Amino acid sequence: MKAILFFLFSLLVFAPTFAPAQVPEDIRKHPTCKYCEMNRQHFAHGRMLVTYDDKSSLGVCSIHCAAIDLAVNTDKGLVSIEVADYNSHNLLDAEDAYWVIGGNRSGVMTRRAKWAFREKKDAEAFILRNGGVSATFDEAIKAACKDMYEDSKIIRGKRKIKSMHRNMSQ
Repeated sequence: MKAILFFLFSLLVFAPTFAPAQVPEDIRKHPTCKYCEMNRQHFAHGRMLVTYDDKSSLGVCSIHCAAIDLAVNTDKGLVSIEVADYNSHNLLDAEDAYWVIGGNRSGVMTRRAKWAFREKKDAEAFILRNGGVSATFDEAIKAACKDMYEDSKIIRGKRKIKSMHRNMSQ
């Protein structure tokens, strides 16, 4: 009986420790990417949030999908573009971030990765471990636009293969 009471007491004391992490507001509001339908919580390290002056906002999984949205919505005024810090997953102003382009880590929706960091030392450490080059937000968004054709071609190819496998299993 004492063992059962101790177990129940332990559950009450330690249960909050094992509770799932709080889902950030932007992910609750935009759980999937509008353009590719990827789960933004799963790709929280590369996600972005674009806010326009008409009070609309869009959460995307990556700078690739943010570049699509920015190109489609040139008629809307921008209020902010936020990006997740690669390490903490917390959002920060994309223009204030220290960006890394390339390296050996797979990117989100792109062959050539583009990662953001709150701290310069974190970006430098990433480059030492994984390669890549430091960049500004303007350089990163320009690289995303430049990579768009090749990235889209790869994505279409992957979807075609997935569809063929699905059709074969039916």
